[in-house]
Parts: sequence; structure tokens; C-alpha cells
Amino acid sequence: MVQLRYFASLRETLGVADEQVDLPDGIADLPALTGWLQERNDTWRTALGDPHLHVAINQAIVKPDCPVSDGDEVAWFPPVTGG
Repeated sequence: MVQLRYFASLRETLGVADEQVDLPDGIADLPALTGWLQERNDTWRTALGDPHLHVAINQAIVKPDCPVSDGDEVAWFPPVTGG
């Protein structure tokens, strides 16, 4: 099982802040997990397809091809802006 977290505008768009899911067979890296989530519907496909999203696994920013394992926390969040 993995803990999934969605932050800021992404949370608002998807309508969920966090969830726990069992990794399906064959889901072993971030691209596969993201693709699986995008299959939910067009909103998920568009939101998680944003190339500017950052992803953290176990609270560390990761590269797009990072492996994902049971017990991980995976968080998606948009870039931070400020001024």
C-alpha cells in the first residue's frame, strides 16, 4: 500500500487531499503509478499530466523515473510561486 498526497491547486482540481492505494501488479515506478492514476478520468489525466508538477517520494523531491514501492508516500504538488 502507498500513501498518495495531492497539494494546493492539484488537491482542489482532483477533489482529494490524500488516499491510500494498493499498488497494482506491474506498477513499480513513478511513470507507471501516474499513468495508472490518470486512467481514472480526464480530470486526473490532465491534472497529473502537467509537466510542471513536482513529485516527492518519502518527502524527497525525485526525478520522473523514480521507483515506487509498498510503504512509500508519494506527493504531487505544483511549483511554488511567490513574491
